Amino acid sequence: MTHSPAFIDRMKQRLLLEREELIRHKEQSEHSGLQNALRDETGELSTIDNHPGDVATEMFERGKDLALEEQFDLHRDRVEAALSSIDNGSYGLCISCGKEIPEQRLEALPDTQYCVDHSPRQHTSHRRPAEEAVLLPPFGDSDRDGKDDPGFDGEDAWQVVESWGNSDSPAMQEQPGDNYDRLGIEAVENDGYVEDMESFLATDITGRHVSVIRNREYSSYMERGEGEELGEE
Repeated sequence: MTHSPAFIDRMKQRLLLEREELIRHKEQSEHSGLQNALRDETGELSTIDNHPGDVATEMFERGKDLALEEQFDLHRDRVEAALSSIDNGSYGLCISCGKEIPEQRLEALPDTQYCVDHSPRQHTSHRRPAEEAVLLPPFGDSDRDGKDDPGFDGEDAWQVVESWGNSDSPAMQEQPGDNYDRLGIEAVENDGYVEDMESFLATDITGRHVSVIRNREYSSYMERGEGEELGEE
């Protein structure tokens, strides 16, 4: 069974309308600024500035427009190929196996030249990059301090960067307060010592002469009533 001339003529009219619409879109895109240099749209002397966020919106929109433009070009190529197959009498036949493409499929996709069984890119690949089999995740793929490994991990790396500042306010810290120096992940944890006492007790090289450094931890230690007032020799 071959497709009737009336059906093929109807598909041809649909394809011609699609081609006109794609040509009109191409003409409009040429006047939408896509052909202009990015620096003309942003006003920047260079798109490689101090921070990539300076032109992030423009860069995203430019990438999106280019991707859409590529899809429209591919669609137009398929329409042109389908119109050519109508002219040479091969429209409605799968170019892979030669079998007739059902009319229901052509109604849904007038520009298709494949049957369902031989349609390209119909299987989604779930294969992962081969490098993942031999490369370990950085810092052991950890975003929290591990109990078994006290070494420098992912959380420590982030804390070093975060110490230079972020966009959080004191209201967003783990223990609400008004101190901008205590923001971030586990910002209240001891830095460089385990017990509070270790931060304000010091000795000389011999370990015989003990001195007290009255720092913030010492004041907090006394306010909690965990020790008696210490003098300093």
